Amino acid sequence: MSADFPASTMIPTRDGICHSFTFKPTGPGPWPAVLLYMDAFAIRPAMMELGQRMADLGCCVLIPDLFYRSGPYDAMNPHDIFATPNGFMAIKEKFMVHASMANILSDTTAFLDFLAHDTDVRSGPVGTVGYCMGARFALAAAGTWPDRIGVCAAFHGSNLATDDVDSPHHLAAKMKARAFIAGATDDSGFPDAMKDRLAATLRGAGVDHVVETWPARHGWTFHDTPVYDEACFEHHLDVLAELFHDVLGA
Repeated sequence: MSADFPASTMIPTRDGICHSFTFKPTGPGPWPAVLLYMDAFAIRPAMMELGQRMADLGCCVLIPDLFYRSGPYDAMNPHDIFATPNGFMAIKEKFMVHASMANILSDTTAFLDFLAHDTDVRSGPVGTVGYCMGARFALAAAGTWPDRIGVCAAFHGSNLATDDVDSPHHLAAKMKARAFIAGATDDSGFPDAMKDRLAATLRGAGVDHVVETWPARHGWTFHDTPVYDEACFEHHLDVLAELFHDVLGA
């Protein structure tokens, strides 16, 4: 990892040691906890900035490196990756292949245990937030630990309601969390049919939810990508502030 990053915390998992980063508000704690699942461009300065912005909403935010199974890597530059032929495919083949649903849910056991033992974390419900590939994990965690996850949010996620056995919408019946899903209008991985399927499944399961699409392109949250949308980014923080206040007591 880059020397510009804050010191990482080593969290032991079933498959190794996961470098993770914690961001906390200023002032006295303890605070409610939020587990942030990264996007496919992984741990980098823009992700760190988001972690602090989220912590400033009044929560202790944990960002684990979901690509730790692939070994050390330099911070990625999304602009360079988009400009390189097959650049994103290289990420999928080297990193994302190991960040399967089964692996990340296994890791989440360790992440939740870490938060439970952090003296700066208040007892009570935990929030999960995911971006891009992380959106699936945020929703799945809520369905896997219904008594621990009080709110889950997913932004510009793809493949959230498919026929795959590990599609997170299959866990809707187990969810107790309040769910907020904001997809992108320009996203082939989250078409209107999938949006409707996800909403119908959550509604049928009695989940308190919002499923909507925002006028942006897939990946609009991070300023280091060519699809960044500042208005949508700030709006998503406003949404999170309300969710964290209402559900977590931030």
